[in-house]
Amino acid sequence: MTKTQHHRACHLCEAICGLTIETQADEKGHVGIISIKGDPLDTFSRGHICPKAVALQDIQNDPDRLRQPMLRSGSEWHPISWQEAFDTVAARLWDIQQRHGQDAVAIYQGNPSVHNYGLMTHGGYFLGLLKTRNRYSATSVDQLPHHLSSFLMYGHGLLLPIPDIDHTDFMLILGGNPLASNGSIMTVPDVEKRLKAIQRRGGRVVVVDPRRTETAAMADQHLFIRPGGDAALLLGMLNTLFSEGLGRATHLPVDGLEQVRAAIAGFTAQAMSARCGVPAADIRQLARDLAAADKAVCYGRMGVSTQAFGTLCHWLVQLINLVTGNLDRVGGALCTTPAVDLVASTGGGHFNAWQSRVSGLPEYGGELPVSALAEEMLTEGQGQVRALITVAGNPVLSTPNGRQLEQALDGLEFMLSIDLYINETTRYADLILPSTSALENDHYDTTFNLFAVRNVSRFNRAILPKPEGALHDWEIFVGLAQAFAARSGKELKATVPPAHIIERGLRAGPWGDKNAVGLSLATLAEHPHGIDLGPLQPNLASRLKTPGQRIQAAPAVLLDDLQRFAAQPPAEAGELLMVGRRHVRSNNSWMHNYHRLVKGKPRHQLLMHPDDLAGRGLEDGQRVRVTSRVGSIEVEVLGSVEMMPGVVSLPHGFGHARHGVHLEIARAQPGASANDLTDERVLDCVSGNAALNGVPVQVAATV
Repeated sequence: MTKTQHHRACHLCEAICGLTIETQADEKGHVGIISIKGDPLDTFSRGHICPKAVALQDIQNDPDRLRQPMLRSGSEWHPISWQEAFDTVAARLWDIQQRHGQDAVAIYQGNPSVHNYGLMTHGGYFLGLLKTRNRYSATSVDQLPHHLSSFLMYGHGLLLPIPDIDHTDFMLILGGNPLASNGSIMTVPDVEKRLKAIQRRGGRVVVVDPRRTETAAMADQHLFIRPGGDAALLLGMLNTLFSEGLGRATHLPVDGLEQVRAAIAGFTAQAMSARCGVPAADIRQLARDLAAADKAVCYGRMGVSTQAFGTLCHWLVQLINLVTGNLDRVGGALCTTPAVDLVASTGGGHFNAWQSRVSGLPEYGGELPVSALAEEMLTEGQGQVRALITVAGNPVLSTPNGRQLEQALDGLEFMLSIDLYINETTRYADLILPSTSALENDHYDTTFNLFAVRNVSRFNRAILPKPEGALHDWEIFVGLAQAFAARSGKELKATVPPAHIIERGLRAGPWGDKNAVGLSLATLAEHPHGIDLGPLQPNLASRLKTPGQRIQAAPAVLLDDLQRFAAQPPAEAGELLMVGRRHVRSNNSWMHNYHRLVKGKPRHQLLMHPDDLAGRGLEDGQRVRVTSRVGSIEVEVLGSVEMMPGVVSLPHGFGHARHGVHLEIARAQPGASANDLTDERVLDCVSGNAALNGVPVQVAATV
C-alpha cells in the first residue's frame, strides 16, 4: 500500500479552497482517496474548507455517476462506443440543421461550465461549428445584470469591481449571503473570518435582505426589505448622497453623472420607503454611514440580480460606490489583475445585436435569456428549436417554469447531454456523454480568479489517473467537432490541450513574460499551495474598454428603465412574495446525491413568518400547497421569525422524485422544485434575466 499527499484547489464553487488530499494505491495499482482536508499552507484559503470540497470523494465513488456514453432507447439506457456516439451526434444535428436551419439546434451551458477549464477552453471548438443563435446558459438565471451593467458602464462584462473585503471599514451587502455561497462574484474563501475582521478593526457589516440569513445574523445591522424593492432602496440612498452633498471626488474619468443626478431627483428616500418597506430614516442613514466611512463598499448579489430590476440595481450599486469615492479605491471596490486576463484578451462584446424569435428578448455576449428556451421549442414556425445540447446543466430544476421546459424537452427531435448523471433534465436526452471526474483532470480557474478578493494563481494537477476508456471534457468536444466537421465538410482548425492554452495566457498576462514574476505553468508547479500575487490595487482607469476610456455613468437604456420602475404598480395588500435561499450544503441540485451533504436537519421546507401562518389558519410543520401563475407544489411549511412578514422562502434545487431520474440518494430526499413556481414571463426587461425572487404565490393547506 502506497500513500501519497497531494495539494490542489476545489473548483466546485467560487471559493476555490486549497485542499490536502491523501490517496492510497493498493497492490493492483488502484488509487483511492483516504481523506480530503483544508490546506493550511494555501496562500488564499488558509486552511478553510467547505462541505462541497469534502464531497469530491463522494462524486468520485458515486455508483450513479456515468462512466461511458449512454444511448437511450425508450426508457432504457445502454452503453455505446465513443466513436459511435460522436458519429450519431454529427449525423442527427447535421440532418436537423439541413432541414430546419442552423438555429433549429439550441445550446444550454450550466453553471459547472465555468468551474472546469476544459469546458471553457474547448466548448466553442465544437459548439461554434453549429453557428446557432439559440445559445443559452445559467448566466441569465444568475448574474447577467452584473455583466450587463459593467458592459454598459465600463465597456466589458467581465470588468467587475470586487469588494476589497480585507481592507474595508463598512460593507453593505444587499441580497447576498456569502456565508452560504462562499462569496459569489466575490471569490472569498473563509469569508466569515474576513467579515469578522472588519468588525474587529472597528468597522461595520450591514445586510439588507427579506430573510435574516446566516450572514445577516452575524452582521452589525440587518434590515428587512420587500422582495424586488432593492432598486427603490438604492435610488433613495443615491438621491440622499446627491441632495445632502455627501459625495467624494473620484480620480476616475466619468461622463454622465449630472444626467444621473437630474434623472433621480424625484426618487427621494421618503418616496422610496413605501416601495421597499425600509423606513426613510434608515435609507438616509445607510447613505450617510457609507459616505462617512473612511473606506466603504456596497455589494449586491443573487437576490439583487434575480429580480425585475436587476440591471438597474447593479448600475445603482456601481454609482453609489462611484459617488462616495469608493470605486477603484483600496477598501472599496477594486478590479483584479488576474494572471490570465480575460478582459485584456477578449473584446468587450455586444448587447441586443439580435433578439429571441418569439418574445424578442435581447442577446448579450451571444446568448439569449434562458427564460425564452421553452417557448422557442414549443412555438411552431420558421426557426423553431428542434434539437438541444446541454452541457453540465439541469435547467428543469434551475430555470423558470420547469414543468413547461419538461414539456418542451419531451417534444424534441434530438437531445445530447454532456453530463455525469441521468438527472431531471438529461433523462430526456437521446445520448449522454460523461467526462472524467473533477479529481481525474487538471484545472486552472480563469473565471473565479477574475473575481477574487486577492490576486492569486495556481494550477491544479489531476489527483487520480484517467480511467481506461474515459475522456476528458475537452477531448469529448474535440471528438464531436471532428465528427461534425467530417459530416458537414467544414474545415476544422487544429487545437491543443487546455494546459497549453493556459500557458499562453499566463505568459501573455500581466504577471507573465513582461513581469518580474515570470508566471508560467512551470512556476506554478513549484508552488503547490498557490502563488499570492498581492492585494487588489486601483487599476480601473487603465482597464476601461469604453470609447475614450471614460466611465459611462448614464447609459440610455438604464435611464429609460427608470421610467418602467416609476410606473410599477404598488404591491397588492396581503400578497405573499416568494424568494429563494441558499445553504452551504445544498446550493445546487447536484449536491443532493451525497450522504454527507444531505445528512442533518432537512432543508427543503417553505419558511413563513408565524403571523402569516396564523393569518391563513396554518400550523408549523403542516403540509401546504403553494401556487403561482405557472403551477403548484406541495411542501412542508415551517414558521420562522427569520422571514419578513409577507415573504416566504423556498430553496432551489429540490424536486428529484421525477420519473426516470437515476439519482438514488437525491430521489429519497423530500422537497419540491421552486422553479415549478417561478414565472418565465417575469423578467428584468433590460437584460432578460429571470426574476426568480419576488414571485407572487398563494399558500393554503393541502386538501
